[in-house]
Amino acid sequence: MTLAVQIRQHGGPEELHLVDVPVGNPGPGEVRIRHHAIGLNFIDVYHRTGLYPLTMPATIGMEGAGVIEAVGEGVTHLQVGDRAAYASNPPGAYCEVRVMPAKCVCKLPDAISFETGAAMMLKGLTVQYLLKKTRPVEGLEPGDFVLFHAAAGGVGLIASQWAKALGLQLIGTAGSDAKCQLALANGAAHAINYSTEDFAARVKEITGGKGVKVVYDSVGKDTWDKSLECLRPFGLMASFGNASGPVAPFAPGSLGAKGSLYVTRQTLFTHIATREATQAMADDLFAVVASGQVKIHIDQRYPLAEVQQAHRDLEARKTTGCTILTL
Repeated sequence: MTLAVQIRQHGGPEELHLVDVPVGNPGPGEVRIRHHAIGLNFIDVYHRTGLYPLTMPATIGMEGAGVIEAVGEGVTHLQVGDRAAYASNPPGAYCEVRVMPAKCVCKLPDAISFETGAAMMLKGLTVQYLLKKTRPVEGLEPGDFVLFHAAAGGVGLIASQWAKALGLQLIGTAGSDAKCQLALANGAAHAINYSTEDFAARVKEITGGKGVKVVYDSVGKDTWDKSLECLRPFGLMASFGNASGPVAPFAPGSLGAKGSLYVTRQTLFTHIATREATQAMADDLFAVVASGQVKIHIDQRYPLAEVQQAHRDLEARKTTGCTILTL
């Protein structure tokens, strides 16, 4: 048996219940991992509320780090006793021990702690595919401007640092002056407080009226329309989240009028669909973290038993950087 956080129906943080559940042995292509730390992400809120529906009862959580306890048939890249970390479907990370598919579980370098591993896998791999794979048709070169919403969050702080390492001028948005200062301290070239400034007008000012090549947006409906205004001709609107709610339907013809724009909706789990792709992306992430170019900021820690409060704080925008659940 293991302690796990389950939901029996979609709803608010009060639906998160700590229960005992059985843990079996790994089957072919699976491992059993004992967590040392678990990552908290906005996708966990989407699963809890039903924006991304799950079959009940469900254990949520997409990210964790710990030690491999058992290895199923056919798994060759992991052994019992290995330190490991993952961002992976299916949900189920909010627990002490779990059996899960091995393909997205990666050996964790000794130089990276369990807490850092749990905090960075989903967010760091997200930044990797955004900056390295989700690029405008004209490409990205050192000196180019990009707009990144929620720049003081866990994904945003990693993106700010990684973009700087790539020579990009990241313009970050955040909801307070303090969060803007945090983004700037982590490599953002500019920061805009969207609660006091018109971010579209400010982006045009920063870029000399040209706009940015790409907008990376995890906020959704609240930022969508103005984000399109920030793009230069042939620019890319890259949506990868819905923190403020899903984007409303829009007329494709409007993209032509705004400069022959491109729109994409990305998800990490398409990018890590194979063992090889997952490892290549993780190696890139491990290297940039080990080099010190990207530092993982764990600004909040909650015991697993306080998961309801962790969700309340995340939804209330009270968190910065990365948040983990501890065991």
